[in-house]
Amino acid sequence: MIEVISQISVKLKQFRIERKLTLAELADATGFTKGYLSKIESAAKVPPIGTLVRISAALNVPLSEFFSEAGANGQTEQKKVAVVLAKERSSVVRGGTTFGYDYESLSGGFTNGWMSPFVFTFPENISEDVYFEHEGQEFLFILSGRVNFKVGDQEWLLGAGDSIYFDASLRHRGYALGKEAKALVISCEADPTQNSAVSE
Repeated sequence: MIEVISQISVKLKQFRIERKLTLAELADATGFTKGYLSKIESAAKVPPIGTLVRISAALNVPLSEFFSEAGANGQTEQKKVAVVLAKERSSVVRGGTTFGYDYESLSGGFTNGWMSPFVFTFPENISEDVYFEHEGQEFLFILSGRVNFKVGDQEWLLGAGDSIYFDASLRHRGYALGKEAKALVISCEADPTQNSAVSE
């Protein structure tokens, strides 16, 4: 399986070129700097999911497409059913994101999906000024450990078996308390009743 970091960089450049956008134009559409987007395209930076959601919205591409593998002809394989066995979940980004979040895609290359499921590993430490906000909705189900999670001005201590569903346009962040904490995270960046990705 292609490494996630390499696949994201290849797909970003592919989608941007297909839409005849320069890095500067994509930067204007997303609010990120041209330099930061260039680092993602060159696989020098691993973007957190919130960043990918904003990029996918600007490109009008479902988030799941960044994790869909290309076939022999270079085109993304069209999948209407995707099964990911536990032993096949090998594309894990370990401490690769700027903010310390590790994540693993569970979409299995499902084509044009509205939902993007991941297993997140939360960092124990995160800068006080680090928050995420993007279009869509998110659902978290804590699998192990304890997580301090904040949405807007509200804050919760969540443990294994707890869950939270929220509007992702609200500022949010989370970090582990004590030992490693993992969560199933499902991000939905598009309205299922619509036929295209959410626009910024």
